[in-house]
Amino acid sequence: MLACILIAAAQGVKGQDIGFSQFYSNPLYLNPAFAGSKVAPRISLNYRCQWPSLVSAFSTISASYDQYVDALHGGIGAIVMADRQGDHGALGIYNLGVMYSFRFQVSRDIYVNAALQANLVDENLKWSEDNMRFPDQIDPVYGYLWTTSAQPPDKTNKIYMDFHAGVLAYGEHWYGGVSASHLNRPDQGFYSEDRIPLKLTAHAGGMINLSAEQRRTSSLGLGTPIISPNFIYQYQGTFHYFNYGLYLDWEPFLVGVWYRNGIENSDAFIFMVGVQQDYFKVGYSYDVTVSKLANNTAGAHEISLGFLLPTPEKKKRIRAIRCPSF
Repeated sequence: MLACILIAAAQGVKGQDIGFSQFYSNPLYLNPAFAGSKVAPRISLNYRCQWPSLVSAFSTISASYDQYVDALHGGIGAIVMADRQGDHGALGIYNLGVMYSFRFQVSRDIYVNAALQANLVDENLKWSEDNMRFPDQIDPVYGYLWTTSAQPPDKTNKIYMDFHAGVLAYGEHWYGGVSASHLNRPDQGFYSEDRIPLKLTAHAGGMINLSAEQRRTSSLGLGTPIISPNFIYQYQGTFHYFNYGLYLDWEPFLVGVWYRNGIENSDAFIFMVGVQQDYFKVGYSYDVTVSKLANNTAGAHEISLGFLLPTPEKKKRIRAIRCPSF
């Protein structure tokens, strides 16, 4: 599996960024302009295992922190990510990003956040015949049999800077934004130059109250039911992905379903469920693959945890964005 990744990189084939299915449970990854959007200090933890039935499954862990800072008139945030790819995690990619999001008001009910982000990226390649398979090792009858003539690259470690930007606009019942990743198109190649293609993301959604009551009235302690339709479009290299989603938020429960497709093919249905209570939330989602890989990958699992710390009294007057938690 990793041999394919290396060969593709050497030939200039452009790959894609990691994709999380619980988009709003990892808001800083979706758009750095979400930094400080909840006003209160926020901690987000995410784990994703993609294609678990394969030895070369993609495994990603992410952790982020953000909050609003009065003196800066905006939010600050930090995100760390560890991604393992290839057989037995032969390729490791580690990110540390920091961001600042300036907040301003354009009208009585409309707010805008504009953000910049800088990432330090460390890529590590574990060169080993146990982790990699090459075409010249294949016997047409017995499979992988021979010793490869492939040689390791001169360096198996790369460190580089990566820059991102984003804008987010929101009102009382709606939100939308755009973000751009890899503005400097850093070189990630081990054998030859392989610049990461620019990734563009556009997202929008709303909150529709299904009840005239604005307070908890259920004897079961359930909150006001809210439906949240959402749309996310992502473009990178030659890939276009469209994500259509709908959440039902009936506090403390939240369920959601998404459909993801490319220009010419279907990719997956995403089902998620979560529980949120006061300052804590936990969510789980599963990607049901409907592409040609459906019979081989076992989809993808994703788990998220979130903590919203108490808001200082003086900050409660600042409007926080209302959007889904997962």
